[in-house]
Amino acid sequence: MTDLDARLQNLKCQYPEWEPWLSVVQEILRETADSKWDAVVPLRAGTQLSKVPLLAEVNVALEKNSLRAFFERLIRVASQSGTAKMATLEAALDAKLDIFTLFRASLHQDGVRLTAIAAALGVDPEAFQAVAVLLPVPFLQACNRRWAREIAVSWMEGYCPVCGAWPAFAEARGIERSRYLRCGRCGAEWQTHLLFCPYCGMTDHKEQLSFVPEISSKSAIDACKRCLGYVKTFTTLQGSLPAKVILDDLASVELDVAAAEQGYRRPDGAGYSLNLMVTESGASRHRFA
Repeated sequence: MTDLDARLQNLKCQYPEWEPWLSVVQEILRETADSKWDAVVPLRAGTQLSKVPLLAEVNVALEKNSLRAFFERLIRVASQSGTAKMATLEAALDAKLDIFTLFRASLHQDGVRLTAIAAALGVDPEAFQAVAVLLPVPFLQACNRRWAREIAVSWMEGYCPVCGAWPAFAEARGIERSRYLRCGRCGAEWQTHLLFCPYCGMTDHKEQLSFVPEISSKSAIDACKRCLGYVKTFTTLQGSLPAKVILDDLASVELDVAAAEQGYRRPDGAGYSLNLMVTESGASRHRFA
């Protein structure tokens, strides 16, 4: 049993009511481990531009039938979970859906577009969006595997240097407590200042606060008084594996609840609009210049 499998099983035992959703996450992790996604990562040339994620403005070429099959597998797992909202997703299996439009909307975390697609399909919008935003995760994880060493050392933005998503949490590593932000989609990591709000860029310590819930002495919630955003922070010796970030985020849901009770929230959508193209394999050379 791998560390990921063990972590997943622990979550199922700790939160048996999460079994339906964890089945979907398990399917995502299984697909993420498939090396076929490494073959569709776009080629890059040159160094990373300031403030621009590596995936911005690229053309992604994918095999349509393979992508649709993966999406339908996710929908089947989700719709058979036993929950009323998830059960509505079965209608998406027989629908004429532009899979590339869906993939692009999911990559951009475009809630408005995903809600519109759900309405056209006649499925529950909340359940559909929860599953749809996971669709690009295997591809994004492959991008991070390929591009991790290309992340600019000077990158200090609040959003992910690979895919532009907001961080899932922060890690205070080692004796020095160096602060690293982690992406919950591609699994990337990047170092930032200790006193820094990733959402609005606030660096004034008077506008920031940190509180430690009773549930754990190795975790805290760093919040910004100006934008009311928050970041979960874990004290650790070394960083979590990229594929494990999504599980660590789920396992710390008590911190999200505690932050919400204090009036803090994570922003919706992505931190940077990638503005990329999604086309069918063979339709272009999918080269990034």
